[in-house]
Amino acid sequence: MKSIFKNVAIITVFSVLTRLFGFLLRIFLSRTIGAEALGIYQVALSVFMVLLTVVSSGLTLIISRMTASYRVSNKKKEISSLVSSSLLIALVVSIILCLIILIFKNLFSQLFTDENCINILIILLPSLIFSAVYSVFRGAMWGYDNYFALCVTELFEQVVKIALCVLLLGAGMSALQSAMTVAWSFTLSCLLSAVFVVLLFFFYGGKIGKPTKVYKSVLRQSTPITGVRVVGSLVQPLIALILPAQLVLAGFTQEQAMSIYGIALGMTFPLLFLPTTLIGSLSTALVPDISMALVQNDNAHIQKRVSSSITFTLFITFLIVPIFMAIGDRIGNFLYGEVLSGTLLQMSAWIMIPMGITNITSSILNSVGMEVKSFINYVIGGVFTFISVMCFTKTMGVLSLPFGMGVSTAITAILNIIMLKRKLKIEVKIFKQLFLMILLSLPSLAITSFLSSLLSYVLPDLFNIIISAGFGCAIFLLLCIMFNVVSVQSYFVKIKEKFKKPQKKAKKT
Repeated sequence: MKSIFKNVAIITVFSVLTRLFGFLLRIFLSRTIGAEALGIYQVALSVFMVLLTVVSSGLTLIISRMTASYRVSNKKKEISSLVSSSLLIALVVSIILCLIILIFKNLFSQLFTDENCINILIILLPSLIFSAVYSVFRGAMWGYDNYFALCVTELFEQVVKIALCVLLLGAGMSALQSAMTVAWSFTLSCLLSAVFVVLLFFFYGGKIGKPTKVYKSVLRQSTPITGVRVVGSLVQPLIALILPAQLVLAGFTQEQAMSIYGIALGMTFPLLFLPTTLIGSLSTALVPDISMALVQNDNAHIQKRVSSSITFTLFITFLIVPIFMAIGDRIGNFLYGEVLSGTLLQMSAWIMIPMGITNITSSILNSVGMEVKSFINYVIGGVFTFISVMCFTKTMGVLSLPFGMGVSTAITAILNIIMLKRKLKIEVKIFKQLFLMILLSLPSLAITSFLSSLLSYVLPDLFNIIISAGFGCAIFLLLCIMFNVVSVQSYFVKIKEKFKKPQKKAKKT
């Protein structure tokens, strides 16, 4: 329990900082380069992320597992060989992918609604090689349970990216020039991050040995995981290709379609993923804990972990949803200077509820060896996103995307819960908690909206948002305590016990 608390605390603190810098970067970009340039960059980046998934997703996980396994037997030489062999695999794969894009450039350019996107993708390609190096050394440090180093590298990359964007972006740039500059900033930040990770690896005593046939084991174990994750990562680039095209068919110009896409994916959706900062921290630390309990057949422990993690997820989600629904329009307009971003945030806030449940239940399924079945649930639910974008964009506009995502994640969440009950033979009581959370969030929604309307006459938006959101969160927290949804007293007891100094025994005279 202490280990989980410590790991969650470390991951959460750095995740919040990293996400905060990410938000600051998006605010800066939205106000500096505009929605159209941001849309062009986001479309190219979505395709790049699929390539990055091929290079790093399964490989990083397997390196961490094998490193941890070798640590148990104190096989330091094997760890060194594992790192070098994995590095060779990652570099070869990343170089091959870069060559494929460059050789078939004309073919790939036809996939984009805007032909300029292919130029952005080519600028991003060197990042693939740098990220290959980054993922291998990061996986090795993960295997050593060095969460501090992992988090520092992510924060470093975000800070460098912001610094480069501020330095390189200038006034008077066209939308294409701005998007290309942001892409160069991303590539340079990946280069510096790769160098930083390598230095950290050696700083903590890591070594590189001679490559061995262990690469066969790495490939055999990482390929299925990579395949599953690649298929899952195809959703975003497909949406990036389909949604702008559907918006054009709905009557928008190409520039307007890219601007709307940039506002939705570059400005609004990052705010909707805000609860995952805390939920993701819990998920990272929860996986090994439940895995060990499963091996020990400790069903009581599993039941407790599953119930508490779902309750925590609902609490964090409903702490934010009423705020966005009440003053999302004001938040979006204040942060990005875009009225559409605020309106989308306000109308899409509800999707954070099924997204949060899906996030935590998928992590629990992964911890008990059901990654493939969890992915199948994701695919089944994800089909509705495409149906929504293809069929409803003409009538709903860009709202077809959050509507489709909300329904899709709800379907996936229900399938995950059913699978958890069958696999773990436990009760997953979520619908009663969900109904209670909805009722408790209504006063928070009403008070936040009412207070914000009053304060708008006397205070600027910044103080209006802080005060009204603060009161809304306080009301929800108070109601949760009154109805015993969260036990604050138990946390105070744990903190007191943790920091309580042991009494010194009196010396015998």
